[in-house]
Amino acid sequence: MKRTSLLTFTALLATLLGSAGLMLSQNAAAPGSGKGKAGQKASDLPYKGKIEKIKVHGKSLEGNLEGDSADRDVFIYLPPSYGSQPNRRYPVVYFLHGYGIGAEAYWNNMLVPQSSDAAQAAGGKEMILVHPDAFTVHNGSMYSNSPTTGDWETFVAEELVAYVDSHYRTVANRASRGLAGHSMGGYGAFRIGMKFPQVFSSLYPMSSCCLSNNPNSGLGGAVTANSKGKAGGGTTPALAAAWSSNPNNPPTYYDLPVQDGEYKPEIGAKWYANSPLAMVDQYWTNLKKYKAIKMDIGLQDTLLNGNRDMDALLTKLGVTHAYETYEGDHTNRVRERFEKSVLPFFSSNLDFPAR
Repeated sequence: MKRTSLLTFTALLATLLGSAGLMLSQNAAAPGSGKGKAGQKASDLPYKGKIEKIKVHGKSLEGNLEGDSADRDVFIYLPPSYGSQPNRRYPVVYFLHGYGIGAEAYWNNMLVPQSSDAAQAAGGKEMILVHPDAFTVHNGSMYSNSPTTGDWETFVAEELVAYVDSHYRTVANRASRGLAGHSMGGYGAFRIGMKFPQVFSSLYPMSSCCLSNNPNSGLGGAVTANSKGKAGGGTTPALAAAWSSNPNNPPTYYDLPVQDGEYKPEIGAKWYANSPLAMVDQYWTNLKKYKAIKMDIGLQDTLLNGNRDMDALLTKLGVTHAYETYEGDHTNRVRERFEKSVLPFFSSNLDFPAR
């Protein structure tokens, strides 16, 4: 591979992702205040509400070329009063998990039921929490619309929302719906949030990956592609499946920015076009429709530069939002931030029916 081709692709991937891993270990203790035992499930610990694991069929995911199931696991936490107050309706927060592990592992690492109960004990309001699983054959859907992965934008913003509204006692309007996510899920929150302001009213991307479209931002990292054009591993297949799909290129059904040792700028351009910093020029007026937007990032997170750039661009465009940094890396305070920042944010900004 020519050195310039490798450096160009390395800069592209590193800029989008940063040099840190974008996953929470399934065997790690839950991040944030307090520690769970390795491998412990949230359902093993005391909680006050009700946990449900359901299947939701995504018509928009049918026929995806990588063969992932269109029947998706969804984890739901119903607040403590849901069972005892049958006439009461609740706002809903949709949370999108990150790359590398599925919704269940995120659910357990963040101790979602316990974090929700703690947020309510601190004065927060009761909400329904919905965590769809977007784990794919390449470890993550990127919440994008692609023939290879399926249309994850439509699944989350339309089909999943419609299912939840029709099967649970929700307040079925945008003023009472929030969208959040971490890492790949933060990217998904930005991406879907930009396109569906009629569905959600409040947005909270955490430690978002893949924001930057500047190949010279200086973030580290490396990736390889062999002479046959197959990905060398890591996140590359997931990004290619989501952003440079090619139905005429079996068995992978995607194109790589490096093929036979040569950088393909037309493919690289597709990747850049899918970064929110590139997309925001099209959708910033949609972001202005939100009642509230907040984003956060740890100061030791290698994704910091992209998040700073997004904050600066939103400020320049006059998009009202809050941007918060904290001492921490990509994963070590996710549960704490979910409990003490994300849930209070939605408690303050979603519309709750009068009781």
